[in-house]
Amino acid sequence: MKVRPRELNDQQRIETLDALYTAAGSVRGRDAMKLFLRDLLTPSERIMLGRRILIARRLIAGHSHENISGSLKVGMDTVHRVHRWLQDQMPGYERAIKGMEEEYQKRKEKKLYATSLLYRLKKKYPAHFLLFPWPKEYKDR
Repeated sequence: MKVRPRELNDQQRIETLDALYTAAGSVRGRDAMKLFLRDLLTPSERIMLGRRILIARRLIAGHSHENISGSLKVGMDTVHRVHRWLQDQMPGYERAIKGMEEEYQKRKEKKLYATSLLYRLKKKYPAHFLLFPWPKEYKDR
């Protein structure tokens, strides 16, 4: 039997949301969160939430509503709703987008390092430091 949020009393709403927030807050790491959301939400719900995050990211970056609507193929109502949430004094989106940008930057730096010649040589020859000792100015650091 489906229960609509407005049919819940305040105590039931608080108890339900507390369970959700506590469960989500106890999940640590990207892989664990991925499994949690996969088990909790339908594929459609996951896509809808992800698209809202992409919309928020583009709004913060300064893209126009029309541009976002056209490129992500979402309705203008959805873009306006996310924009309204960003304008409210609730910093949830901003914190999530900031954390996401930091994670993307770490991945980018890691990818650049992983494709470098030095990285590949170190991977291929793990005992490289025995063959090519570091110059003294680098050892002292």
